[in-house]
Amino acid sequence: MALAAGARGPVRALLLAGAGLARRAAGGGGDGARRFSSQRVLVEPDPAAGVAVMRFKNPPVNSLSLQFLTEFVISLEKLENDKGFRGVVLTSDCPSVFSAGLDLTEMCGRNPAHYAEYWKAVQELWLRLYLSNLVLVAAINGACPAGGCLMALTCDYRVMADNPKYTIGLNETQLGIVAPFWFKDTLVNTVGHRVAEQALQLGLLFPPAEALRVGLVDRVVPEDQVQSTALSVMAQWMAIPEHARQLTKRLMRKATADHLLRQRDADVQNFVSFVSRDSIQKSLQAYLKRLRQKKG
Repeated sequence: MALAAGARGPVRALLLAGAGLARRAAGGGGDGARRFSSQRVLVEPDPAAGVAVMRFKNPPVNSLSLQFLTEFVISLEKLENDKGFRGVVLTSDCPSVFSAGLDLTEMCGRNPAHYAEYWKAVQELWLRLYLSNLVLVAAINGACPAGGCLMALTCDYRVMADNPKYTIGLNETQLGIVAPFWFKDTLVNTVGHRVAEQALQLGLLFPPAEALRVGLVDRVVPEDQVQSTALSVMAQWMAIPEHARQLTKRLMRKATADHLLRQRDADVQNFVSFVSRDSIQKSLQAYLKRLRQKKG
């Protein structure tokens, strides 16, 4: 990683603190780690570095259930309200999966009021992450389709494990679902219009090398180096004057966020109308049945 000469002092200090966090995380904790957690989200703060690691622990596949979404936003808000923290690494506590995305059981066989509540929670997750003043780095240590990919796309930087079994992408069309416009906007902002158009229509899932080639992720590293690399990257971002970085982030992202904020209620109504269709319910039920049969 190339560092500007004037930044080497503070970056080195952050790297050393980050390395300590990585050692403590690998060893299951340690003095000063001050973990706090909910049922589905584990937070490992390192006050000395100003960084926290948030681990998803909603087994088996870290699906974005309504409860997970609620707990995640509360945990993120705690860190945002603590001025001692400037950066967060998002990663998984479940083997081989970052997040499988939206919880289809929240979208199948429920009533319209539940669908509306669920979609508002998904919107809130995206808005909180996309507009966060914190530096967010995704340490993608497993499969990352659909909503899992969306979470990673909200981050400032994405590090992915070099394992061909792990893929990343917005594959909604493969389930008979249309990715909402703000999913599309986030992907276009990351990889460009043509790559996004093809990926969204075909529901493509990219293995690590291909994800790096199209710009979906920023680094691909050996699996045992994902978190340490994320912390090293975090140090480089945190070496930038905070106010200038935050204002620049807001400048780059405001138009995309405003697009959803202006249409938030209509987006909820569109989702409820779409997911309530008999054809969509049948498609979701068939997919869930296939998943159950695979598990059986």
